[in-house]
Amino acid sequence: MKKILYSLLIFASATLFAQKNPTVKFAICNDAVGTVAMFDVKKEFVQSVNVFKAKTNLPQNLKKYDYLAENGLAEVKFKKDFGTLDFMTLGNYNAQNGLPKDASVFIEGYEFKDPETKIFADMIADTKVQTVDGKKALVITTIKK
Repeated sequence: MKKILYSLLIFASATLFAQKNPTVKFAICNDAVGTVAMFDVKKEFVQSVNVFKAKTNLPQNLKKYDYLAENGLAEVKFKKDFGTLDFMTLGNYNAQNGLPKDASVFIEGYEFKDPETKIFADMIADTKVQTVDGKKALVITTIKK
């Protein structure tokens, strides 16, 4: 009986961690991933925002991020004199947390498989190494404003 309960608990926790957060909306700027909420805080530096409501409407440069476009995807451009925010590849975040560089990373339940994907440091609220689908993975939660 204990084995059955333990198995159910592991399955429930794995499915809980793998669920996508429907409230998070991703945004791309300078080929790095952030969240719309993160850029809303920095409105004074934003030149323009283009929102694409459907995966089919994504321009060619955003097609590689189509797995993030379930709730729409925004493309943000900063003003010319601003530059950019700090970002790092997911492979480097994995290495910092003692994981193989090519391990998947989960951000708000969305699985990022490419270790070369860049994300903005400003969007991170918390990072944890957890077991997802039987493998250790970095799980990132974003800042909610």
